[in-house]
Amino acid sequence: MARIAVIGAGMGAMAAAARLAVAGHRVAVYERTETYGGAVRRFERDGFGFDTGPGLLPLPAVYRDLFVKTGKEPLEACVELVQVDPSARHVFADGTEVSLPNASRAGIVTALDEALGAGTGGRWGDFLVRAREAWDRTRRPLLEEPLWPNWQVLAEREPYPAVPHKRFLRTRRAGTLAEVGAWELRDPRLVALLESHALAYGLDPRETPASAAVLPYLEHAFGVWYVRGGIQELARAVYERCLARKVEFSFGAEVSGVLEKDGRAAGLELADGSVVEADFVVSGVAPGALDRLVRGTAPRGEGEVAPQRGAASRLTVLLALRGARPEGAAHRTVVHAEDREAELDALFGTAGGMAARATVTVLRPDDPGLVPDPGHEAITLTSTVPAQPDWSGAESEVFARHAEDLITVAERAVPDLRDRLLWHEVRTPAAIAEETGAEGGGVPAPALAAAEGRLLHASNSTAVSGLFTVGGWSHPGGGLPHAGMSGALVAGLIVEGPEFRGSQ
Repeated sequence: MARIAVIGAGMGAMAAAARLAVAGHRVAVYERTETYGGAVRRFERDGFGFDTGPGLLPLPAVYRDLFVKTGKEPLEACVELVQVDPSARHVFADGTEVSLPNASRAGIVTALDEALGAGTGGRWGDFLVRAREAWDRTRRPLLEEPLWPNWQVLAEREPYPAVPHKRFLRTRRAGTLAEVGAWELRDPRLVALLESHALAYGLDPRETPASAAVLPYLEHAFGVWYVRGGIQELARAVYERCLARKVEFSFGAEVSGVLEKDGRAAGLELADGSVVEADFVVSGVAPGALDRLVRGTAPRGEGEVAPQRGAASRLTVLLALRGARPEGAAHRTVVHAEDREAELDALFGTAGGMAARATVTVLRPDDPGLVPDPGHEAITLTSTVPAQPDWSGAESEVFARHAEDLITVAERAVPDLRDRLLWHEVRTPAAIAEETGAEGGGVPAPALAAAEGRLLHASNSTAVSGLFTVGGWSHPGGGLPHAGMSGALVAGLIVEGPEFRGSQ
């Protein structure tokens, strides 16, 4: 039985802890804040409840597998999963709307044809077929296996089978998501639909590789789910599974250093001066924080992929409304920017600012547990913003103004929003930085192939023997499913050793 010290109580870290405990190891988790979940948090006020991190769960099979492998009670016995249908309602710049059914390619094709015009559904359906091919080519190396030592193969190879396109008397294939939209979808509303999946992770579609086609495919193929009571209930269930497997938690326990002996991780030093001895250390913190814990330098070997740094964060506005949620209201509505190019230029240009009338995601869960009574509604607005803006000390005022812009945009989805508004709470990137330790409140994107490796993440193994990384900032990247996958990979590497190649 090995002693394993885990830094942080995020979703990936807890997933690894539960699996390692089941394998017979003694696992202890040290979390600098007072609760678990990492970016998966909950805000409560006046009887209203809100998710402040992810609001929906794609690919729940990852957590179903975690619960099957760590105990007798399946996931559905610990939380209530609700399939969201429609998966999303989209409101486009020209005023047209479409509601996309959950996990139904045929239904999506029909809905697009009816809402946007004949032929649009077919083009999107054909795109999903190509996106599936990219998914099939990348699923195992990017999600189910530790990062290959020759990861450059993933960096150089574009898995998306783009349609040949004649341009300036030359035949080209789409290399970026923006080119996929312009050359293969050809409708600005379909382009906005495609690019919104990249924008949600803070990725510029003009530079994001075509392999990002797997992001909409994952949602359309496997569906989108809501956890009754909010996603924080999923974090609670994973935490309780850890406790049931005898994982020990220490909250308010800040780690100040990773101890090494003979070139191997040997434990942790805590901020209070105490020392924790361990045979293995699992780090669930952001790369910059880990760099500072390990001899003040990055724990990577020569030739390893550098960890992906967050290019963007999220601004979240929590709205408490009087009046009941209308029957049949979509759980999620994406209100697209009126000027998409201006939004991209503002976000990803050299200035790194925020666009007025940006793309806004509106979440309206049908969940009585999130409101004080049936005569009220809780709504969450989110929009992508820079992770490390230089606001010259004016953060509060700038974000307050931008929050007002988000509310104005959201009125396109909820016309009576301001008339019903009781109060609102603004959650800035600073809150994400405080809860997760990520520099500037950065939000990691999932690992993607091609793009010279810019969207790959650091390996779960490190140059320090016995030290492993888990969570959104390590392979296979950000997002709830990916965090759970990273936990499975780290547990496999510790239990089975460096020859572990993932579940078969």
